[in-house]
Amino acid sequence: MEQLLKRKIDAFLVSWKKNPERKPLIVKGARQIGKTRSIDFFATQHYKHVIQINFVEQIKYREIFNDGFEVDTILKNISLLNPAFEFVPKETLFFFDELQACPNCATSLKFFKLDGRFDVICSGSLMGINYQEIESNSVGYKEEYEMHSMDFEEFLWAKGYDEHFIDDLYQSMIEVKPLATLQMNVLFELFRDYVTIGGMPEVVNTYIRNKNFSGTLAIQQQLLKDYEEDITKYVEGLDKAKVKAVYNHISTFLAKENKRFQITKIGRNARNRDYISCVEWLADAGIVNLCYCLNHPELPLKGNYDPKLYKIYYKDTGLLIASLDEEAQEDLRANKNLGTYKGAIYENIVGDMLVKQGYTLYYYNSDKPALEMDFFVRDANSLIPVEVKSNDGATASLVTIQQ
Repeated sequence: MEQLLKRKIDAFLVSWKKNPERKPLIVKGARQIGKTRSIDFFATQHYKHVIQINFVEQIKYREIFNDGFEVDTILKNISLLNPAFEFVPKETLFFFDELQACPNCATSLKFFKLDGRFDVICSGSLMGINYQEIESNSVGYKEEYEMHSMDFEEFLWAKGYDEHFIDDLYQSMIEVKPLATLQMNVLFELFRDYVTIGGMPEVVNTYIRNKNFSGTLAIQQQLLKDYEEDITKYVEGLDKAKVKAVYNHISTFLAKENKRFQITKIGRNARNRDYISCVEWLADAGIVNLCYCLNHPELPLKGNYDPKLYKIYYKDTGLLIASLDEEAQEDLRANKNLGTYKGAIYENIVGDMLVKQGYTLYYYNSDKPALEMDFFVRDANSLIPVEVKSNDGATASLVTIQQ
């Protein structure tokens, strides 16, 4: 099986297998970011026997837990459905795909861990059910890994740049050493391409194969439609029209000067309290990143923000760009001009990068004194402001907040 794209999860999975105390693993993330392909490739390289079950495509397998969670009982029920499967202790991986369609599978992970004969990896979309229902099962007997669309480093791998090249870049940053002019020009060109296509594997594969943007916009627009269809399919207990209204207005508000999402402007008599659960659903489903406004630009961060004031960013900047009008698309892809959306696009990509590094997003905005900051990164003892600009030089806000 050919793996076209190297991903960071590859090294994580190898490290997981080497751990003698490894627990059943749940790989979670949004749809179509490459979870199944990465696990598939790892499984075929490291196990003699792989029992792969997809709970969406193979609905009958949802019943294998009906008689209890003892491992031998589960194996017996699997054998009834497919007698060709071989269960060889220490040489067999169970790969349960689309975990969200079968919460009982999550409960079984405790019993697989206690049994100890077989390794288990589950892949789960963040859509379909409240993921908390799965997270609460088998607490202490499983490990979780959240996967995202490809980051810029993975994109560079796809373009053929190896880890030594990237390590040199990191070293330059650590030493605060400017990059050579050629390095900077080439990397900025690559980064602009990455911003345009984003990190969805199918889009990146098409870009790499064609050596240009041909065909990428059509795939991105289809992904946007797929997500909209998923809203119709999976939203339960909420007004689907309201969820769609939020989803379809993301780029509209990002194009505005303050980029804050304002519920009152997406529908007549719309109120934030009627929509906040819709916004949270989109975030929980892995479609958007939320950035909340801090009450004060200081630690601690948790509890120090207003849940009614937030910005909404696309999880993948390529999908933000695909949501723009045809004129913006032409200007961007033909002329490589980010146009009037430049500020929104750069903010979106920086927010996406921070989330992929494990940060929660916060911003700050104050009228008295006039002070605005796009993001914050914290280390052990301090809060570091991050300002996103499309030109050089610090703003008055950055100077003020550092004083």
